[in-house]
Amino acid sequence: MSAKYAAIRAMFEAMWLSRLPSLVRALSVSRGVIFTLHRVLPGDPADFSPNAILQVRPDYLEYVIERVRDLKLDIVSLDEALERLAAPQPGRRFVVLTFDDAYKDNLHHALPILRRQNAPFTLYVPTAFVDGLGELWWQAIEDIITRQQAIALTSAGETDYVDTRAPAQKNETFNTLYWQMRRMPEADRVKLLRSFAVAYGYDLDKQCRELIMDWQELRLFADDPLCTIGAHTVHHYELAKLPVEQARNEMAQSADILLAQFGQRPAHFSYPLGGPLSAGQREFDLARELGFRSAVTTRPGGLYARHAQSPHALPRVSLNGYFQSRRYVDVFATGAMFSIIGKLIG
Repeated sequence: MSAKYAAIRAMFEAMWLSRLPSLVRALSVSRGVIFTLHRVLPGDPADFSPNAILQVRPDYLEYVIERVRDLKLDIVSLDEALERLAAPQPGRRFVVLTFDDAYKDNLHHALPILRRQNAPFTLYVPTAFVDGLGELWWQAIEDIITRQQAIALTSAGETDYVDTRAPAQKNETFNTLYWQMRRMPEADRVKLLRSFAVAYGYDLDKQCRELIMDWQELRLFADDPLCTIGAHTVHHYELAKLPVEQARNEMAQSADILLAQFGQRPAHFSYPLGGPLSAGQREFDLARELGFRSAVTTRPGGLYARHAQSPHALPRVSLNGYFQSRRYVDVFATGAMFSIIGKLIG
């Protein structure tokens, strides 16, 4: 775990021990919080699992649902959340559950829990992934580094060979390659990813088919009254890195495809990656112009009445795989706390 996450864990511990979350909830005017989830998988991750941040255990998901209800928070759909934000007077505080990317493990491990708990949720779908043509590049580089004892990294035309036998070496290599790709234009990142996959015999299409639901599986979600299907672009590109018309097409086409598949145009959108590097005012304006009722970021924070006036830049709180301690759920459920934390950690 990085120094950053160790510091956040220490902060969570201090908050829990001080009983600060209950005091903040009592005094805050925050009306609710949106949780971000990705994968739901049993068991503990391997020593080298940089993407474990994106996964929680099924028992933890179920505990989160039960605990927020114990805290007198309603679990509501996005549509209900927007209505509560726009209400003249605050009602009961609420939580919204959202899942990004349509991972197949959501079908096997999350959906049974959500049905058993009668918990509404939103599933944001990148349509090329469901077609089996997407590239989950963050997982691909983890998988390749996992099985290699050395990796060739190319930057500025020069190639270095780095030792990746130990977990610490693997983590360092992952971080280097991850941020190299994040800083690239999307077309260059795709080119680098594909050449990297070919060099190490990694099948990106097979990876996508194994990790992501197909359309038949996804229909089980679309037909479930608890589920709201949301758009998440076609290719899961960072929209802020694209020319404006390409960004618009990524957003609009994903909604068109979901309409064609399920007969209903999605009203809600999620920006891929969702932080300040990936989505800003231009993207927020595009979401509004394209007719989405809401759009979510991954910027941490609670929901306030003012968000009814800016529903295309909604904050979310990540149910982070590094912090699956039950005592932290009270912190996660306190939206105002994360509005403060978001400012502290940038």
